[in-house]
Amino acid sequence: MSSEYNISTEIPPIDTHTPQETETAAFALGCFWGVEAQFGCLPGVVYTQVGYAGGTTKNPTYHNLGDHIETVQVVYDPLTISYEELLTVFWSNENAYTRSWTRQYMSAIFYYNDTQKELAVQSYNRMSQTRKVHVEIIEAEPFYLAEDYHQKYFLQQRSELMREFQIYSDIRAFIKSTAATRVNAYIGGCGTITDLQQEIDEYGLSGEGKELLLLIVQQRP
Repeated sequence: MSSEYNISTEIPPIDTHTPQETETAAFALGCFWGVEAQFGCLPGVVYTQVGYAGGTTKNPTYHNLGDHIETVQVVYDPLTISYEELLTVFWSNENAYTRSWTRQYMSAIFYYNDTQKELAVQSYNRMSQTRKVHVEIIEAEPFYLAEDYHQKYFLQQRSELMREFQIYSDIRAFIKSTAATRVNAYIGGCGTITDLQQEIDEYGLSGEGKELLLLIVQQRP
């Protein structure tokens, strides 16, 4: 692989046709790095961001979290993926059935409106009929964005691929990039090689970047 990437200076194609109307969901399932990847690979998810929710401490930080919970906010296109489908992904995570002895890593569904609350409660009741669940259902606000180094954590650990996103010098634009969200998810162990091959041309990666990302996914255990 060449040490010099022919990096694009244009916005990735997938980031140029985001939906005009989106909805927001939020979930907690332990450490937010892996959960961000789990939701970030889903078709219809526009972007993910990690932060802190569910507490009363004002302006929490990672080292001064207070009573907040590590949380992933999911911005999605409701015409492509439904809230019910997001809940299905939530309940597929074993952390929903494991008691956390610290509030920071507990599992929770945060609702933004009455419809989400109703669907969350219905899913909770359904799942608790067959397994012991350890999940709280909490009103979403407020949500505090986590520090920059937590956002798209797996992608940030791969400098070869991070340089592909140098067009997004503003961290907020980087966080909201669907391409960055997808690449982070695949590096984080989520998604399939088939799905990646179908969509990879939309990420705006150089030839070397595509080759490296495919190699990372193909070498998974």
